[in-house]
Amino acid sequence: MILLPAIDLMGGQVVRLRRGEAAEKTVYSDDPVAWARKWREAGARWLHLVDLDAAFSGVSANLDSVRAICKAVDIPCELGGGMRDIEAVHAAFDAGVRRVVLGTRACESLQSVREMCQEFGGERIAVGIDSRDGKVAIKGWRETTSLSATGLALAAQDVGVRTIIATDIATDGMLTGPNLPALQELGELLDCDLIASGGVSSLRDLQNLAALGCLHGAIVGKALYDGHIPTPFPEI
Repeated sequence: MILLPAIDLMGGQVVRLRRGEAAEKTVYSDDPVAWARKWREAGARWLHLVDLDAAFSGVSANLDSVRAICKAVDIPCELGGGMRDIEAVHAAFDAGVRRVVLGTRACESLQSVREMCQEFGGERIAVGIDSRDGKVAIKGWRETTSLSATGLALAAQDVGVRTIIATDIATDGMLTGPNLPALQELGELLDCDLIASGGVSSLRDLQNLAALGCLHGAIVGKALYDGHIPTPFPEI
């Protein structure tokens, strides 16, 4: 299982939110590239970038930072936030990311996800499934749909997506530990790669995730920035 450090971008700054609430923002840095280099030097094999401005408004405000990060490190980066049409996906790839993460768009049109998988390859398209009480949340987590998180994951896999990123909103940024039972249930159903996101507070949490035996990776944010995960990163 690999560790993917999260770099959440808002107004060009590196920030972390609690449960996705913009009002509960902690600013860590004005230099996203420095953090990208730090996590690469610590042993990261992927970086998980999020354009929070685009997630909330649908309009990217951080592509310059994304482009600078991709140029500064020799590991692949994935980008989520505001990937709601083909133009946004093209812009992300043009900025240098290896994979994009679709959220709201996947809920609105699985056909468009299928077409993106056909155009770019399923390995370059991930679907991020952010859930609250088992239901999918969209548009920067401000709206909760009637869609089942499990159902959407299976449907996305069926149209060609090779990576699912599962986030439990209740645990995100809270350092309370991941939702292990939900991840185990989802991981046993999927054939594609599953990446867990949200709640990791310690190396023990990462070890517990790895012990599930069904995860390709885990995205970690606040626990890294607050120094709860040792660096260089240990083997998990």
